[in-house]
Amino acid sequence: MPDYTPVELADILKDGLLSFPVTPFDTDHQVDRAALVEHLEWQSGFDIGGLFIAGGTGEGFSLSFDEHRLVTRTAVETVRDGVPVIGSAGGNTAQAVALAQQAEAAGADGLLLLPPYLTESTQEGLYAHVEAVLRATDIGVILYNRANAIYAADTVARLAEVHPNLIGFKDGVGDFEQLARVRSANGDRLFYLGGLPTAETFALPLLQVGMSTYSSAMFNFVPEFALEFYRDVRAQDREAVQRKLTDFVLPYLDIRDRGKGYGVSIVKAGLRAVGRDAGPVRPPLRDLSEEEQGRLNALVGAVAPVGA
Repeated sequence: MPDYTPVELADILKDGLLSFPVTPFDTDHQVDRAALVEHLEWQSGFDIGGLFIAGGTGEGFSLSFDEHRLVTRTAVETVRDGVPVIGSAGGNTAQAVALAQQAEAAGADGLLLLPPYLTESTQEGLYAHVEAVLRATDIGVILYNRANAIYAADTVARLAEVHPNLIGFKDGVGDFEQLARVRSANGDRLFYLGGLPTAETFALPLLQVGMSTYSSAMFNFVPEFALEFYRDVRAQDREAVQRKLTDFVLPYLDIRDRGKGYGVSIVKAGLRAVGRDAGPVRPPLRDLSEEEQGRLNALVGAVAPVGA
């Protein structure tokens, strides 16, 4: 049973750094539950606002229904008290509904609704898709504005007016005009979080348009750095933010941008760099090359000792 009502969950998530734990795999690309437990214990030991399970960084797109259930249930059983566990749902409408109900049954406190699979759609189609999920569960749901699920401000407002368990809007596009319209139409009815790849890059300007928090993938392997960066953003310490961007984040992006799908691969490579190997990524993703791993090791070594 969830530990928080949708309103309580939104109040917690809007004022803390959020992250998406990786899903560890063994050499046969099977979920490594023991490694997942170890990783979640480490991650939830920090002052983190919430953990999103089986999301993009967690390779949720490659997990079967049974693996989704296993990963979500493991997180609920492992993550320390006081840290909300947010499940995920994606695919077509029927799959998203089933995954939402499964996440709630597993004890997740909330849900991130990923874009529907493949097809383009109208705003009315997106409304119907989201409404089906909202009706299927009582836990708090966060929309992920990305790819083929770009929500007009009016669509979000109509959903929020009818469904109290719609609590948040996560942006993965970075269209400031759209964000201003969504924020204006919905006000404090929702909370807003940044979800662009390597969100630290955009965190400070997005704060100015009402996105009080963001999801940090690099928290997986440099949690102290990620938390310090978040504190600098919230304090609007532009000098500190720029220094960290220059010294670490931008060189990190240079490595990430060398391959398609490296936004996930580089996070697992980061864990290898700090001595916390979470195994390979699953196809169709691929791991960093030996040379790229070496570059990342040197970069990460400057901010996080091995075994930290």
